[in-house]
Amino acid sequence: MKRSFIREILEHTNSDTISFAGGLPDENLFPMQELKEAFAKSLEDSNSLQYSTSSGILPLKKIIANFYTKEGFFTTADNILITSGSQQALDIISRFNSGKSIATQKPSYLGALNLFELNNIKVNKFSIQKGKTNLYELKRVAMISDLIYLIPDFQNPTGATIPIKQREEIAQICQEYGTILIEDAPYSKLYFKEPINSISSFIQESSFHLGSFSKVLAPALRVGWIRASKELLEPLIAYKEAMDLHTNSLSQQAIYHFLKKPECFDKHLEKLRANYKAKMQYFCKMLDKDLPTFNYIKPKGGMFFYGDFGGVDAKEILKQTLKKGVIFVPGIEFGGKADEVRFNFTHSTFEELAKGIEIIAKVLYNTKKR
Repeated sequence: MKRSFIREILEHTNSDTISFAGGLPDENLFPMQELKEAFAKSLEDSNSLQYSTSSGILPLKKIIANFYTKEGFFTTADNILITSGSQQALDIISRFNSGKSIATQKPSYLGALNLFELNNIKVNKFSIQKGKTNLYELKRVAMISDLIYLIPDFQNPTGATIPIKQREEIAQICQEYGTILIEDAPYSKLYFKEPINSISSFIQESSFHLGSFSKVLAPALRVGWIRASKELLEPLIAYKEAMDLHTNSLSQQAIYHFLKKPECFDKHLEKLRANYKAKMQYFCKMLDKDLPTFNYIKPKGGMFFYGDFGGVDAKEILKQTLKKGVIFVPGIEFGGKADEVRFNFTHSTFEELAKGIEIIAKVLYNTKKR
């Protein structure tokens, strides 16, 4: 297995590095006081340090299920499997479907592509064009695939969002060919205008909907989940048991106590959206000013910009910017083209956003002059 390019490059960074590479939230926005209180509340009961159930603690599953039901997507605790981040959710589903075939967007999330390869899952790719899914290609590959993997909300790496009409059409394609959908949704709450119904809500019995607290609360908690029908979920529990017995129960308890005050989570999400929207708009301004030839689609939420350097190899640019303390991820690492690139805009300060783009622009300009 090839190592994750993103994890590897992060190991070669330091506190002075301006990183547009990893999908990191802004740690200055972590709800520190509220989490301290939630952990303290959890530790009042010694059982919070005991072994727990493989599918997750019931109170937390009920709260997550209620999130779905409030959105018109009826869900009970029996439809939820708690995992160690949504990455483990993908791992469990991939192991269960080892040897099968899957349709994926091109480009797509590197962590998912690595898991599909590791589990001998044949990948059939379809393209994203100008931020929209090519439904003709999707239909063609759905005919020969057992599963479809999508990130409909502010996709990683492109930042693209699948519009509601296409979501309904994708649900129809899944039904037509009996294809199971894996809908990865770690960024769905990070919208800048309004949320869109998930594809899974249209095909509740034949989809896995994956969620996570990593992007909206704190990555170190390592708590995610799978929402699926009992029939799809039941055989996955044995895989979960074999992998780690259960997800960190102390983190689960703390998240439960944090979510018991819904106004607290709502206020936190509003703060994230406002801050990230401001950074996104500022990043747009810097791109248009210093990199006017950079072709990109303005994201409607999430954490990423994706575009191209107009024929210049992104890896060659990275080699030079790395020496100057700026890193990003070439699109080719996600299955994209050699001149494409992904930028994360949520983790850096406004000053770092401006300085980083200025350095990249100078390197690109000097490269083109040669």
